[in-house]
Amino acid sequence: MGVLAGIDEFSAGPRINQYERGKHAPDVYMAERLARVLNVPAAYMYCENEVLAAIILELGTLNKDTRINILQQVKNLNQSS
Repeated sequence: MGVLAGIDEFSAGPRINQYERGKHAPDVYMAERLARVLNVPAAYMYCENEVLAAIILELGTLNKDTRINILQQVKNLNQSS
């Protein structure tokens, strides 16, 4: 995965391992490249809440118009509560 994200092949394994263990965090640029390799929205890489992460994954598969429509529905729900 690290090599696919553009990390040198000799340091890719250890570097990804450090990210996975939480010893180091990727910068925004690297998180975006890793997200592209994993085919997930970059926001997913920063999500600590499992439900919110699942929502981000699902929204990421939808087209822009549908996402805008859902956003408006969520805003309406929030205003009515």
